Amino acid sequence: MENQYVRPVTGYPASAYPNSTTTTGTAYPYAAPPPQSAYYYNNNNPYYVQPYPDPRAAFLRRLVVIIAASFIIAGTIVFIVWLVLRPRVPEFRVDSVTLSNFNLSSTSSLLTGNWDVKFAVSNPNHKISLYYDHIAASVFYKDESLSETTVAPFDQGTRNQTTVTAKFAAAARYVDKKAADSILSDRTSRGSVDFNVRMVARVRLKAGSWQERRRFMRVYCGNLAVGLSSNSVGGTMVGGARECKVGL
Repeated sequence: MENQYVRPVTGYPASAYPNSTTTTGTAYPYAAPPPQSAYYYNNNNPYYVQPYPDPRAAFLRRLVVIIAASFIIAGTIVFIVWLVLRPRVPEFRVDSVTLSNFNLSSTSSLLTGNWDVKFAVSNPNHKISLYYDHIAASVFYKDESLSETTVAPFDQGTRNQTTVTAKFAAAARYVDKKAADSILSDRTSRGSVDFNVRMVARVRLKAGSWQERRRFMRVYCGNLAVGLSSNSVGGTMVGGARECKVGL
């Protein structure tokens, strides 16, 4: 009898071999294990270190939120205050201008004169009082400054109108040749000269128990025509009262 190889019996059933007829190409014949997530891998990796968040990025985010919230809160407060107080800009009007002792040399361009300017200043606010602590005023011909002065401080309650006088004086003041020639030409051709008055005032605004606020106020009164013939030394404003522009 020929010797035949006999498979040893181990007590376990022989493992089944894959059916080569069901595989094609290089496909893996066994079922692939499910993929493990990065979280599972990282938490089971003894050498993995969890990254910490960038503290600078977190700080910038908090800073942006704080700034945005501050702007919103400030804007809301300002809007509420405006609704309660309804602030309005004061009103300035020139009622009269009187010019005296006027003289302008055509050769030396030296100017002498006195201007008395009366203003009607109105506070149209119902809840805000105004305190004018310092007022600086100047009289101009076009852009040429002719004289400067200060106006006495005053205060205004709500819904109040006050008359204010500004007195200017120039004694042998040099005027640019071009401006001097233009003034003399206006006197001859028109019989009047247009002057401008500018003022800068330091003002306090007070409304009841609210904290007072300080502001700089700018006032411009232009084209104040004063009748001034070529042989006279003075004149008064013509054309009626003039409203002024006010910026606060």
